[in-house]
Amino acid sequence: MSLVDMVLPDQCNHHGTLFGGAALAMLDKLAFILGSKLMRGPLVTAAVHRIEFRAPVPAGWLTECVGRVSHVGRRSVTIDARLYAEGLYSGERILCLTGEFVMVAKERATTGPFLSIEPNGVRVAEIVFPGHANHRGILHGGPGMAWIAKAGFVAATRHARQPLVMAASDRLDFHAPAYVGEVVEVDARVTKIGRTSLTVSAEMHAEHPETGTRRRCTTARLIFVSIDESGSPVSLGKSFVHV
Repeated sequence: MSLVDMVLPDQCNHHGTLFGGAALAMLDKLAFILGSKLMRGPLVTAAVHRIEFRAPVPAGWLTECVGRVSHVGRRSVTIDARLYAEGLYSGERILCLTGEFVMVAKERATTGPFLSIEPNGVRVAEIVFPGHANHRGILHGGPGMAWIAKAGFVAATRHARQPLVMAASDRLDFHAPAYVGEVVEVDARVTKIGRTSLTVSAEMHAEHPETGTRRRCTTARLIFVSIDESGSPVSLGKSFVHV
């Protein structure tokens, strides 16, 4: 399983690189989501072993957290997790952090199904916390749209490897709510390529981590445009970034 994210300035230290605690939180989120898909029921992080910081992650880079199950016990699952940094335009990948997470369920649980990511697609996942929701415990549209935009930007940038901005949302439909405590997954992929623009289709699903109940919440079509140093549209394949 892999999840992508972006390193923003508010996640960085005074060196301009991803704060170690934020990097560990990314891996812990991956371990919780992957563990929940295997061990349906209340799940907590019981231990973290063999943490190794190998390289810094600069602000503005992508991160990809990759996890695999290395052991399944009666009430626990052990997950080997890795965090890679990826240059937006160069595509350079650096292994930055590794660790082993032991997740424990309250009771013996059944194994849940896995949903694969489409070829050339990306997946962004978030846990819905109270700060993301309204007084009824329902995810606000704003955070949901931000996660969709993030997934769309990563999918488009990985394809173009040059500066892009979101120019329009061709369509965005809210089909069902997501609730506090659920895991939200946004899958995005490039579906159309123009002279200066890319169209990305995205779907957001919510999944209850204990029951595995899953619903489609939001669908969107986003249009990203390639720009030059002055902010004017430029043909795809023509970039001012030197890689």
